[in-house]
Amino acid sequence: MKFFKSVKEFHNEEEGAVTVDWVVLTAAVVGLGVLALGAIKSGTGALSTKINNYLSSVTVG
Repeated sequence: MKFFKSVKEFHNEEEGAVTVDWVVLTAAVVGLGVLALGAIKSGTGALSTKINNYLSSVTVG
C-alpha cells in the first residue's frame, strides 16, 4: 500500500513539468537568437565591405 501511495504522489508532482517548460522556452529563445545572428551576419558583412571600398577611394585633405 505504501508503494502505491508514493507512486500516486510521484504522478501528481508537477514541479518537474515547470522545469521542462523553462528548458524548452530557453532553447527556443537561444535558437531564435542564433537564427537572427546568422541573418544579420551576412548583411553586415556585405555592408562593411562596401563601406571599406568607399573609404579607400576617398582622399582626405
